[in-house]
Amino acid sequence: MKTILVVANQTIGGARLFETIQGKVDDADGDARVVLCVPRTNPMHGNVIYDEAVIEAAQVRVDLARTFLREAGIEAVGEVGDPDPYTAAMDAILEFQPDEVVVSTLPATSSGWLRRDLVERIADASGLPVEHVVVDMAAEGLPFKVTLVVANRTASSDTLLEHLRKRAESDEERRLHIVVIPLEGGGGAAAAQARARKAQLLDRLRSSGMLAAGVTGDPDPYTATMNALQFFRIDDIVISTLPATRSGWLRADLISRVRAASNKPVEHIAVEAPTKASAAA
Repeated sequence: MKTILVVANQTIGGARLFETIQGKVDDADGDARVVLCVPRTNPMHGNVIYDEAVIEAAQVRVDLARTFLREAGIEAVGEVGDPDPYTAAMDAILEFQPDEVVVSTLPATSSGWLRRDLVERIADASGLPVEHVVVDMAAEGLPFKVTLVVANRTASSDTLLEHLRKRAESDEERRLHIVVIPLEGGGGAAAAQARARKAQLLDRLRSSGMLAAGVTGDPDPYTATMNALQFFRIDDIVISTLPATRSGWLRADLISRVRAASNKPVEHIAVEAPTKASAAA
């Protein structure tokens, strides 16, 4: 069986990359294994790097790529790599022993990988055939719309779920929901609670037939939102908070700050936190 290693990050969902992978699998008469390597990206915002959030964001990109390849009839495995793309690629080459490598980057004017001669360095060090695929995400976009959903204490509310469900029903094209739950309080019990809220909202979205993935983020909701905009290609944002009289997010002017910094459509949903009984249900 032929093994094809694909090294990509921001371009992992690009149509041209998927077409290249499909062509290589077809050339092998389907007898090929695809391995995805996504180097994790350190965030540009915040004073502290939360490794869990960084690794989780990269793993979501791996999992989503595997999902869309599987829909095309291509089975793939994947893993999160070292922050340095060269090290990540060489680690994957050592582990998976591929027959060839595909490196996908943004155009030369935008690609830090090309400025570091990544393609040539991998080819020289590995001795393998390395194909470079340029994906212009600004022009090409993704085959679906992506909504960023930022919530914490209101993540399990019926109001938020119903709002997202109605938006999805009115869509004319496929939509992916990326859920971000800030790690309010940092670690320990607060982190466990954030993970539980993320898992619950993702389960409810998927049970409603919606495509969804999620991560925990920086304790500061603004930083968590801006880092998500760095990690994922987002079309619009939904921020769910408690009412103004109870919301620290609103007192910190989160909605206006995200609108100004992101230049994306931002929708604000104010809901009461669910009672213990409704959350348990």
